[in-house]
Amino acid sequence: MNGTGEARVAVYIDFDNIVISRYDQLFGRGRFNRDKVRVADNDEADLAARIERATVDLGAVLDFASSFGTIAVSRAYADWSVPINAGYRRQLVERAVDLVQLFPVVASMKNGADIRLSLDVVDDLFRLADITHVVVVAGDSDYIALAQRCKALGRYVVGIGVAGSTSKALAAACNEFADYDALPGVESLPDPAEPVSENTTPVVAVDSSKQRRQSERTARRLLTRALELGAAKNDEEWQAAGAVKNQMLRMDPTFQERALGFGSFSEFVKSEGSLVELDETHPSRRIRLRPQGRKA
Repeated sequence: MNGTGEARVAVYIDFDNIVISRYDQLFGRGRFNRDKVRVADNDEADLAARIERATVDLGAVLDFASSFGTIAVSRAYADWSVPINAGYRRQLVERAVDLVQLFPVVASMKNGADIRLSLDVVDDLFRLADITHVVVVAGDSDYIALAQRCKALGRYVVGIGVAGSTSKALAAACNEFADYDALPGVESLPDPAEPVSENTTPVVAVDSSKQRRQSERTARRLLTRALELGAAKNDEEWQAAGAVKNQMLRMDPTFQERALGFGSFSEFVKSEGSLVELDETHPSRRIRLRPQGRKA
């Protein structure tokens, strides 16, 4: 075990999953395959522009992972002979990420990344007892069992996936789940740069204001429930902000104040001033429900 008590992080990237999901997020579900990006000639101007626009900032992913502790293991799984994947090799190698080569095993081009990645994770956890955090960059429901296994082995599991392409069950199976779009340093979604056929529905064309209102309502209910549970458990109205946020993450690992447009948890709490009170004079920044916010 790590005698220093320092958190040590293992990062595993299902590369195809994150790249395909980002492309489809921008240009419509299934567009990556319809555009034949994996085998297409990237000299085609329109396609090259779309690929460039959908580039994943893996530096932002690794920086986020490093916020949990020292990165001790980092691997990315893909067929690195594919042109779109090869374009990322330098970026990954410069960040000391091991590139695991996977060749397609069936005609559908599936490369079995989920199986290989999962086997490597479990093997690493038994070999490297000082790993405290496991970060899985993928949104596929195939990783639910892996997340549950890692938690059973006493590790803190963090998932990272692209909004709109992530299994809700996977997010719930993790201790914490982050949308790629909300990671610090990731640029916000650009406006569509090309006409979209009526059969294609990119995420950016969805009514974002409606989605935001729904997210705000969900976060408000989560905050209320966390405060109610804390008050019932400790028999105290005032709850430490850190404890409240941790309870919210236990109930919904997808909660992120940044995804709602706030730079900190305190900013989010302040925005709910009609519902809660925030005492910033206390060392732990205490929160409590206002009387009208409590259940009768």
